[in-house]
Amino acid sequence: MAVRTPRWHVAMSGRDPDEEHRAATPLELFFDLCFVVAVAQASIALHHEVAEGHLLDGALFFGMTFFAIWWAWMNFTWFASAYDTDDVLYRLLTFVQIAGVLVIASGVERAFTELDYAAVTVGYVIMRIGLVAQWLRVATEHPDRRETALRYAIGVSAVQLGWVARLFLPPDLGLVAFAPLVVLELLVPVWAESTGRATPFHRGHIAERYGLFTIIVLGECILATSTAVHEAVTAGGLSFALLTLAAGGLVLVLAMWWAYFKHDSAAEPTELRQAFIWGYGHYFVFAGVAATGAGLHVAVDLTHQAGAIGPTVAALAVAIPVVVYLLMAWLVSRDGRTLSAMRPVLIGAAVVVGSALLLSPVSVPLAVMAMALAVATLVGVSAYRASRVPATG
Repeated sequence: MAVRTPRWHVAMSGRDPDEEHRAATPLELFFDLCFVVAVAQASIALHHEVAEGHLLDGALFFGMTFFAIWWAWMNFTWFASAYDTDDVLYRLLTFVQIAGVLVIASGVERAFTELDYAAVTVGYVIMRIGLVAQWLRVATEHPDRRETALRYAIGVSAVQLGWVARLFLPPDLGLVAFAPLVVLELLVPVWAESTGRATPFHRGHIAERYGLFTIIVLGECILATSTAVHEAVTAGGLSFALLTLAAGGLVLVLAMWWAYFKHDSAAEPTELRQAFIWGYGHYFVFAGVAATGAGLHVAVDLTHQAGAIGPTVAALAVAIPVVVYLLMAWLVSRDGRTLSAMRPVLIGAAVVVGSALLLSPVSVPLAVMAMALAVATLVGVSAYRASRVPATG
């Protein structure tokens, strides 16, 4: 296999947004893999919080930590679709961002247990510094997009000062300050792209990158569940409940994969405003998958040991992220833009929650199996309806 040697310097003049056969690079795939380390740590921390009965606190801290992971990944992904030169400096600055996410991963546990966000913030700032350096390169080497690039560099840098300042606030005020800083982060791209000189993002490439990251996070979900099953077998041996739960969890994850990759579900956005909605909406897609893995781990725990939570809470720890995932996976697809298209999804979501509430007092594994069958049925109905629509050229 031939190995491509990177050139020392390639001007960041912007890649062709209509370039054909644009595929993810080995560096992008490596970048995603390193991010999954942080996703796994967040999922593990959520599992511990829920298992100890801290469902709401765990959900809040998971959402906060996952935002840092997702937002940094998303910013790199969109930038790379427009300015991936793959020269030496580009690779080194990407390595800086990878180092940052590993620092984030090292601080996830303390963020959950002690509300100590120092390591998470430091890792996040490291990542953002790497991105700012990339945008400054664009401002220097791509004069037509200089104003847009400078807005990105200025906006990202300014918000980082806010994140650092947040570390010096009391924990309660730090929680309050989180939401405004998130809003500012989300507004930076909107402000930067409003210059009228839009960044040449490659829509097809971005859609592929989002799909690949969805696959990776689903893989992490399977890993978390299989690890939990292994722990349960080691602690108490095989049981009918454990086998039922393992089978239900597998069917559930497979159906979740199909729900995202059904016919045209991962279609790329076609205009800038829609691109923001599509890109931002994937936060809930990725977070839903990661949280589902944590919920399945909690459910497996109850098959061989008493927990601090009841069976209904354990079942809801699976059902709620599955519902979030389903709703957002359809909303970001071409199929989910009308009420009639969303009606089966809403019914499926109601069945998932109903299964958790009605069947969990009898058996949590039975409730998970019912959720899996509900999602699989929803996917089957969607596939059947798609097959009835004549193909268009």
